This record gives sequence, C-alpha cells and structure tokens, in this order.
Amino acid sequence: MTEEDYYDITIIGGGPVGMFAATYACMRLAKTQIIESLDSLGGQVSALFPSKKIYDIPGFFGITGAQLITELENQVKQFNPDIFLKETVQNLKKTDLGFEITTSKRTTYSKAIVVAAGVGAFEPRRLKLANAAEFENKNLFYFVKDPKQFANHDIAIAGGGDSAVDWALALEKVAHKVHIIHRRDQFRAMESSVEQMQQSSIDIHTPYTIETLSQAENDKITLGLKKAKSDDKLELTVDDLIVNYGFVSDNKIISAWNLDMQGKTIKVDQYQQTSIPGIYAIGDIAYREGKINLIATGFGEAPNAVNNALLYVYPEKRQPAHSTQLMKAFEASIK
Repeated sequence: MTEEDYYDITIIGGGPVGMFAATYACMRLAKTQIIESLDSLGGQVSALFPSKKIYDIPGFFGITGAQLITELENQVKQFNPDIFLKETVQNLKKTDLGFEITTSKRTTYSKAIVVAAGVGAFEPRRLKLANAAEFENKNLFYFVKDPKQFANHDIAIAGGGDSAVDWALALEKVAHKVHIIHRRDQFRAMESSVEQMQQSSIDIHTPYTIETLSQAENDKITLGLKKAKSDDKLELTVDDLIVNYGFVSDNKIISAWNLDMQGKTIKVDQYQQTSIPGIYAIGDIAYREGKINLIATGFGEAPNAVNNALLYVYPEKRQPAHSTQLMKAFEASIK
C-alpha cells in the first residue's frame, strides 16, 4: 500500500449526487476519489434521460440532463479529485486504518466511504448478435458522449423508449439523416416526444428488429432488419448505430457488503451513516423513512454525509464554515 492508494473519502458512484459529494469533499480539503462503473460521469441522468428537461434543480427553471451533468462535471474538475471510470467496486473490508476497497481493476484504501450508487452499477443492454462486439466504439455505440461526433452522419438508433426517441430528436439537428428502429409499432417514450418525432424528418422503421450486422464500404455498417411476424426484410447502411435498449442495474454486490438494507436500498440515519461506521450513503441508494427521492434531496445529503464522514475520520477537526471560507482554504492549499 502506498500513500497514493489511500484516500480520506471514496465516493462510489459518479452520478450528479456523487459528483457534488466529491466537490464538497475537496472543498473540505479531503483527499477524494470517485469510482464509477460506467465509462463516463453522469450515472442514470446521462444514461436514461440526457435530453429530458429537469425542473426540480434549484437555480434552474429547466435544465436538460446533459446540461446538468456538464455543469457538475465542470465544477468537480475544478477541485481535481481522482476519477476512475469503468471500474466496479466488488468488495469492502474493514481494516485498522479504514477500508480496503477491491475493484474490478485494483485495490485501494479509504478512511471513509460515501455510497452514491443510485440503484446499483449500470450496464447497457447490448445487441445480442455474435459479431456485435467487433463494431463497438467504431460503428456501434451504447452512449452518446458528444452529439458532434455524429455531425453529418447517417445514423440508426435502435430502441423505443425515452432515451432512444430523445437522442433521435437531438441528433436530427446535427446528423445528415436519422433512422429509428423499434420492434413494435408503439413507442414507450412520452407521447409528446413521439408526436414530435413523427412530424420530423426521422425515418421510422417499425416493427423491425436488427437481425445482422456487416461491414460496408467507406467504413459504414449495414444492418439487416427483419419485420415482426413477417418474412419481410430490409437492409439499411449507415455510418453509426446507437443502441438504446435500456440499462440493467445490479445491486447484488452492494447487498453483499453486510449493510442493513431496505429492499434494494441502504438504510441510513440522520447523519447519512449506514449500519457500518465510516460508510455513508446518499441519493437514491439511501433509505430513510419519509425521504423523497429527488436529485435536489441528494444534493442536500452530500454535505451532510461528507461532514459527518470527516468528523468520523478526524474528530479533532472543527465543523465547516461557509463555502466562502472553504474556498479560501482550498485556494490557499493549492498555491
């Protein structure tokens, strides 16, 4: 174990609440890391509703999920916590010095832990074709990190939920052509979004499923589509395929940490502390009677958890002053 592997606070989960918890922990001059299972920050907001407007964030009449994540990411990166992506926490072990954290990539150590894992580790539902992996991150994508990468491209989007329709509408503004493929005639997305899509230039292919993938000329990809309950087939050649079949969450690992649980959530007290001293939980993963699961609620829980975690780690330290004093201390520490 080296000093570089040891942290005051580890934030498990890089969604909005986890990012703000890391920001606040760094403001308190805590050595902080974020561990996130996805390949980018943003959690459920980025994965499930990046284009949807959110109306319960203080200070914004309405802000899209993508805009919110951009603002939070810009904020947290000003404080420079260590951020580890595509890494899943597999086991926690209490030690004399805090906690040993085993992830899918390494072993790290932390004096306290704040779990901000939403409803567990997220993974996209992948396209179930034998050769799909050959096209991933070339022509086949499960996330849209930057819409500009699809500028002037011909794009196919597979899926029928909010995320698929939202991205189809958003990318219509930058792409050359957008197709959407859904296995049913009816979409599961919000009616207003579906109506907007139907009135747009987006080509809608229903009820079709993707049966084959093959490489085409000029680095394009050809999709072999099959119509449901029919022998009708269709070939579609595009630059990129974006699959939005939803995501699967897994909190089996969290359930194995021997924390007191309430269903799939972790029980916490008024200090956000779990049944294991030194481990705290915030956001949707945290259960407290009477709590309302809003992002705004999680933002309020983050400083509470961080302050109590630091009091647990450093009981001699005084409680924090206002944010202006915290910023003065932070700025002085980096000079």
